[in-house]
Amino acid sequence: KTHPLVSGLPPSSFRSSSQLSVSHAPGFAKLNRREGAGGWSPLTSDRYQWLEVDLGERTKITAVATQGRYGSSDWLSSYLLMFSDTGHNWKQYRQEDSIGSFPGNSNADSVVQYKLRQPAVARFLRLIPLDWNPNGRIGLRLETYGCPYSEYVMSLDGSSAGLVYRGSPESRQTSTEVISVEFKTQRNSGMLLHAEGQEGHGLSLELDRGKLLLLFTQGTEILEESWSIFGHIYLQNCRLASLGSLLDDQHWHHVKMERRGFHLNLTVDKHTERVQIPAEFTAHSLSSHPPSVSKKNFHVCLENLLFRGLNLIGLAKNNDQHVIIISASFLSQGNVTFSCAESVSVAVTFPGPRSFLQLPVVTASSPGGVSVGFQFRTWNKAGLLFTFDLPQQGGVVWLYLSDARLRLQIHKPICIFLSGSGLNDGQWHSVELTSRRGHLTVTVDKEEGGTATANPTFPVAIDSQIFFGGKWLIGCPSEDDTKECRNPFNIFQGCMSHLTLNNLDVDLIRVQRKQLGNYSNVQIDMCGIIDRCSPSRCEHGGRCSQSWTVFHCNCSGSGYTGATCHSSVYEQSCEAYKHNGNTSGHFYVDVDGSGPIKPQLVYCNMTEDNTWMVIQHNNTETTRIRASPGVNQYSVHFHYPTEEEQLSAIISQSEHCQQELSYHCKKSRLLNTPEGSPFSWWFGGPGSGHPQTYWGGAQPGSQQCSCGLHGDCVDPQHYCNCDADRSQWTEDSGLLTHKASLPVRSLVLGDVHRPGSEAAYRVGPLSCRGDKNFWNAAFFDKETSYLHFPTFHGELSADISFMFKTTSSSGVFLENLGIKDFIRIELSSSTQVLFSFDVGNGPLEVHVNSSVPLNDNRWHRVRAERNVKEASLRLDHFPAATQEAPADGHFHLQLNSQLFIGGTASRQKGFRGCIRSLQLNGVTLDLEERAQITPGVRPGCPGHCSSYGSLCQNQGRCVERDNGFQCHCGPSAYTGVFCTTEVSASFKAGTSVSYTFKEPYELMRNNSALPSSIYSDMTLKGENVSLSFRTFQSPALLLYVSSYYREYLALLVRYKLDSSGDAEVLKSRVRGVANGQLHSVSIRRTAHAVSVQVPRTNTTHLTNYDCVYLSRLASLGFTGCLSVVHFNSISPLKAALLHPDTSPVVISGPLVQSNCGSSASTNGKSFCLRFVVTLQKGLYKNKKSKLNIGLNVLFQVNLSASAERKVHFSSFLKMKKYDLRIIEW
Repeated sequence: KTHPLVSGLPPSSFRSSSQLSVSHAPGFAKLNRREGAGGWSPLTSDRYQWLEVDLGERTKITAVATQGRYGSSDWLSSYLLMFSDTGHNWKQYRQEDSIGSFPGNSNADSVVQYKLRQPAVARFLRLIPLDWNPNGRIGLRLETYGCPYSEYVMSLDGSSAGLVYRGSPESRQTSTEVISVEFKTQRNSGMLLHAEGQEGHGLSLELDRGKLLLLFTQGTEILEESWSIFGHIYLQNCRLASLGSLLDDQHWHHVKMERRGFHLNLTVDKHTERVQIPAEFTAHSLSSHPPSVSKKNFHVCLENLLFRGLNLIGLAKNNDQHVIIISASFLSQGNVTFSCAESVSVAVTFPGPRSFLQLPVVTASSPGGVSVGFQFRTWNKAGLLFTFDLPQQGGVVWLYLSDARLRLQIHKPICIFLSGSGLNDGQWHSVELTSRRGHLTVTVDKEEGGTATANPTFPVAIDSQIFFGGKWLIGCPSEDDTKECRNPFNIFQGCMSHLTLNNLDVDLIRVQRKQLGNYSNVQIDMCGIIDRCSPSRCEHGGRCSQSWTVFHCNCSGSGYTGATCHSSVYEQSCEAYKHNGNTSGHFYVDVDGSGPIKPQLVYCNMTEDNTWMVIQHNNTETTRIRASPGVNQYSVHFHYPTEEEQLSAIISQSEHCQQELSYHCKKSRLLNTPEGSPFSWWFGGPGSGHPQTYWGGAQPGSQQCSCGLHGDCVDPQHYCNCDADRSQWTEDSGLLTHKASLPVRSLVLGDVHRPGSEAAYRVGPLSCRGDKNFWNAAFFDKETSYLHFPTFHGELSADISFMFKTTSSSGVFLENLGIKDFIRIELSSSTQVLFSFDVGNGPLEVHVNSSVPLNDNRWHRVRAERNVKEASLRLDHFPAATQEAPADGHFHLQLNSQLFIGGTASRQKGFRGCIRSLQLNGVTLDLEERAQITPGVRPGCPGHCSSYGSLCQNQGRCVERDNGFQCHCGPSAYTGVFCTTEVSASFKAGTSVSYTFKEPYELMRNNSALPSSIYSDMTLKGENVSLSFRTFQSPALLLYVSSYYREYLALLVRYKLDSSGDAEVLKSRVRGVANGQLHSVSIRRTAHAVSVQVPRTNTTHLTNYDCVYLSRLASLGFTGCLSVVHFNSISPLKAALLHPDTSPVVISGPLVQSNCGSSASTNGKSFCLRFVVTLQKGLYKNKKSKLNIGLNVLFQVNLSASAERKVHFSSFLKMKKYDLRIIEW
């Protein structure tokens, strides 16, 4: 139970920087007391004043209350709170690791109490005023609340090696082991804890450069058998975790290790990391050997070392037999001090641009000499460390950091030299500058660092004073930037300590009391350095770097972007890539967006009907099995390049998944009968999979094959073709479509050992289509309609993405409220989207303006992100708008109400329209499921062609689907997902394609009253003809059209063509088209006018054109490539290649479909190679035989200088009568 801590203290427990009078002394600063002047007031009211309270012993402090001075206009409106164990080395209490100030009072009488979120343990408390009543002075009465703190403390100073605990034989091991300890030290490296296991394995906690490392040690050499946990020479260490930073700040830090089985939670202060213990370190080894504390010359204080509920320091203090103190020599019992003996080290912090420390310099004993020493730590790469004037030369000496190296510059005359590197790592670095008898030396980190020397021709000495951290003339106003007041170097932001001038220590406490030197905007007796990268706010493996005030995330190579690498740069499915206008290819897919699952490379096969996500495994080929003596079963495992959680997420969010499973057999049975035990089975599903006894094309649990389901097996008595056990080759194949059983993990084939048994299997890649998340939508038909979901949790980082379409000019998409905090995204006008939120620093707004109306009933995409550094908002393809977060402000978003979608809690400003694919931190909200039970909201949202119809090219027609759209390429000469794939064919000598139009009497046979328009269409008055060709032949016939009325139209390639009396000839001005390059031709005839156009040339026109009749055309033929042939609404070449059985086409000679008309092959070269490869079958553990494989490889290399170089492979392996196909390279 907490109780007041200050009210009962004597006046001697209070100290202050100053006091206005005896009646304003600090001893009167007690809550609700009226003695003296009714509280404490300093002599001057500025930010260098402080009030200090000595609680007498270390106490657990839970709350602080303040009050103004009684009966006055004096009170604080904000303040800083400091704690200390010794009255030195103060530590600032921060509310959220960044908020340092506390709200104060608004009058002199009311009490404002603040409960500490994390209780502080300290003996001394110091309060520093920041702001006060502008019409009064600083005035304060205070109280703190808390309770006694129980502690057992010991100090290790290097003369004692450490503490050893040996549990009693009856102590029982448990599945959970907990070790915890508090420690403080000034050393940045040393062994803290060690637990020994079996066979020399162990776990160690070691401080390294101020960070705590969890190490797994193995391969140790034991020097002292009796105390085997000491005296090891560690031959191999494996780092399991690294936590914390700046742990050498001489403040208490909490460490806890909690083992649960093979998992261990390591906690340092408030941050926890979960790690897996190597299997070599078993639960028995941890419990049978105790933890230890050791490291020679490691000075550290320990408090409350707890293990199995026992306080080991308390046991050691009471001389318990299970706790031994070992000396550094390991030969005798050591001595420890059961208190924390720590040296007093006063540091000074330079936090801002106007920080400086001015010190007078005592003349050195030897004239012309100088010695300056100090330690510093910083995150900045640049900054002025100190400067002083030369007494005789009229010059200036500058010692500063530049690019994390130390530079000394002497101006008039100029002399520059360097020392050290990487000095912005946050560690303490020592610097010594000495000048004696013409020899100048700058040393960094003594023997561990470097030394730079020079021999100037003039004496280097300090005139009268030296400035640390900056140089500002007395009386220079803060806004003055004249030459006299300007610092020519970057400001230094960091800490300094152990200052010496001419080998005399500088008493910084005297400086603080204004008894020595001068200073401005510094914090004395504390080091306020903060590691903003521990824990790192950079997500998804982003690399954190920092300066004194901010941190930065390097997201390169992570697959994520943003200020904290939170948002994925990749889409979440192949469906999303398709709707960005992409065609088939390899893409990185991030199935959970900003979630923890990593991006993965998949193949997106985008067809006219569906979009497939294809995931390969290590063996998608048809693989032969031959009988092996002594082998009763054949098993094979399939490994997928994607991680388990990636596979599960893909299968879960897909509407349909399938995987081919085939078995070719000759006297090799598969499942036998449903009543008997199967010969073969497979494992499928999550993890290593579950056994399945059905085959491709059948139902789960049926123990059948596809033919058994359809009743067409070769033997009606069996449910699989292979179960007929025939000597002829047969097969059972089909698709596995039950998602819970996918993917296939392994196969076990049983009937492969009999003489004459032969078999082959194939497990195809996993293919999934349909993205349930991408099309999950709801329609809000009223402004009062909304959907509600549980509270959104995005305390430190939140991203929200969705798509919307509407005809309204405003409305709220999303809102979630807290007590004070909130987050909201809304359509504020027909051309603006607004993202607003409040995390305790006041409302912050980010908006994006659109150049086009957003209420056009088309889909628009919104992506909003908020993190500790900034907020950003993206709308469609417009540039993102960002707003930086305050550097020292609240950053936890605390919400507690329901999340409203499409409306608000007040049922005002609701959204009317559709919202689709709503995701919060990578998790999709199921709008359709909630809409089914919510009045005023309908699941789904039709009408996608208005947004995506423009993706359909070349006269392709957009067709609406329930989930999405489809480009119908029927009227187009192209094919593919967006009707952009050229339909091309290679013509050889004798190859032709004839397309026959219906005769007029066939149209009139069943209709006596045929409209005149039909006859008009049959007697065409105009034609639109287009095609592309590539040939070396001249002359050559490209196209020939004849009518039932002996009218003709022909298109030829010819260098010289003479007109005949029977026909009018229209000739293009283009010459040399029979050059093997791709050329496009368009012909348009309307009535009596005709035009011919070849790209990059002018159009040729001919009027008064009746018809074209060219004789002797049939003998010309064509050899080369024709592509995208289009005649009015007919695509004869496409019909011949893709629909030869259902189209009125006649094909003569060899017609081969190819990509010869594609733009990619325009500037490229194609190679067709044939290899015969001899492979040593020793690769398959049989060195006596050889295997000859004929390998046909057809590949194309794009040599275009402007395009990315790619190589495409399509390979087939032929072995006996089986085609073993390599699908993708």
